[in-house]
Amino acid sequence: MKHTTMKKMIAFALATVMLVALCSCGGGNGGESAASEAFKLGGTGPLTGGAAIYGNAAKNGAQIAVDEINAEGGIQFELKYEDDAHDAEKAVNAYNALKDWGMQISLGSVTSAPANATSAEGFADRIFSLTPSASAPTVIEGKDNMFQMCFLDYPTQGGASAQYISDMALGEKIGIIWKNDEDYSTGLRNSFVDKAAELGLNVVAESTFTEGNNDFSVQLTEMQNAGADLVFLPMYYQPASLIFSQANAMGYAPKWFGVDGMDGILTMEGFDPTLAEGVMLLTPFNADSTDEATQAFVAKYQELYNEIPNQFAADAYDCVYAYKQALEAAGATPDMTAEQLNDLMIEQFTSMSFDGLTGTGMTWDSTGAVSKSAHGMVIQDGAYVGLD
Repeated sequence: MKHTTMKKMIAFALATVMLVALCSCGGGNGGESAASEAFKLGGTGPLTGGAAIYGNAAKNGAQIAVDEINAEGGIQFELKYEDDAHDAEKAVNAYNALKDWGMQISLGSVTSAPANATSAEGFADRIFSLTPSASAPTVIEGKDNMFQMCFLDYPTQGGASAQYISDMALGEKIGIIWKNDEDYSTGLRNSFVDKAAELGLNVVAESTFTEGNNDFSVQLTEMQNAGADLVFLPMYYQPASLIFSQANAMGYAPKWFGVDGMDGILTMEGFDPTLAEGVMLLTPFNADSTDEATQAFVAKYQELYNEIPNQFAADAYDCVYAYKQALEAAGATPDMTAEQLNDLMIEQFTSMSFDGLTGTGMTWDSTGAVSKSAHGMVIQDGAYVGLD
């Protein structure tokens, strides 16, 4: 009897162990399997606050690419964005949350000041980053695993703007209004001034402002008194919107030449888009392009988000597809560590050519800077129209 009871107890115990093991395989391994089948792709951006147009555009563009790629059934991505509110300290906290989540590859940060902070963290942690839109040179400077999809402020965008103004003979007397407490604006201004001097452009006036400035009467009066017939505005769209409104009120109507941070002004809440009529800028993306890929992206973006995608959305979309190309070419698998993927991505991005919405034949050098063409755009009838 004792032997029979003992056998039953042993049999019951073995059955229990097997059942637990089976449940563990079904639940635990199933979860691990699902996670291990996808590359964890993270990014930070201003999803709230005054710069939210940029952050949400990048997030939305990246998500469309992830959904398309995942639907193909090959490489899979799991995308997670954290809000940094365009603040460097919050961006580091957001980055750490993504790191705790298990981020393997990164979209960096959307804007330059947060990106300077998170790129330092990513460099130290050996997590490869490809930012869609943080254009300050300091984001990638001295960091072999920090790459950009957007133009560098210097020398590409600022210098290219001066070159374009010169080539197209857009202005005889050039004025510049810039934000002197921001890396983005300062870098663009510096590269523009250097190239303007090289080209012999006549810069007749410069005026600056700082964070929180809402009255541009002094700056605009300086431009007007100097006779500036074209004013270069290396800044984001929020201060630019005030400049356009206040210039209109004082009857000053020069040509305006902006930068990629101007993209988004047409959808800014409370802004009269007619005030931006005629504003020119350089951009790698034209939502009105007739190529099939752009039209499909624009249609999908409008369907999902009820607005025209800007350059930030297109750059983020390209980032995800560039990652797909690099991961496939490297034979990378989702079970690799972030450091293993980091080394593979450096190798791939410094040797590959990529065609996307924001350019064809794009390449990256060892500094992480991208090489692609810029196109002149002008705002006409509430839309961006090609100048070239």
